[in-house]
Amino acid sequence: MNSLNLQLEQAVSKIREKNPKTILVQLPDGLKPQAREIQKELQQHTDAQIYLWLNSCYGACDIPKVENIDLLLQFGHSKWK
Repeated sequence: MNSLNLQLEQAVSKIREKNPKTILVQLPDGLKPQAREIQKELQQHTDAQIYLWLNSCYGACDIPKVENIDLLLQFGHSKWK
């Protein structure tokens, strides 16, 4: 993937710990171009079915109202120095 630090290893670890069958990944607009790469990476390392939420994402308070999802995984932007 590119130079972004998405901490996918930590996400995979938490997913394995919780063992959900279905996961909804919510991304801010700046990360949506990497959506398929993120989905592919998570599916390769877990047994879950990964769905992408490509509508709005205005932060942690903007939770999609979707049924039949075991886990919501939200990504955000941060600056690391």
